[in-house]
Amino acid sequence: MNAEDLLYCDTHEWVFVSEQDGQKIATVGISAFAVEQLTDLVYMELPSVGTVVTAGKEFGEVESVKAVSPLYSPATGTVTEVNEGLPDNLEILNSDPYEAGWIMKVSVSEDLSDKLLDYTAYQRQCGEAS
Repeated sequence: MNAEDLLYCDTHEWVFVSEQDGQKIATVGISAFAVEQLTDLVYMELPSVGTVVTAGKEFGEVESVKAVSPLYSPATGTVTEVNEGLPDNLEILNSDPYEAGWIMKVSVSEDLSDKLLDYTAYQRQCGEAS
């Protein structure tokens, strides 16, 4: 996935919505900016398949040697898949946060584009934060 084609939360999660078998599926991860800010990741807690997540609410956490940070869902829906290999290979987030580093997939019914930041707005936010 191209970072410029994604939508972003102001809490640094990204989302890509696609159609699969007539359903909208939101693939969720954390941005390269977030990974860079956290540095040395040591632990990630993922939700279980079947968990109902709510937009703006915590669904897990990521821990670095510096801090523990909650992960927030960009969408409301049911978790259909999690990247089970990710917690054992967190270095993937450093090299490929937008493809191999996805965290979960959520079945959604809402349109997310009016609730999240586009790439330009997200880059502007990250520039203000640093």
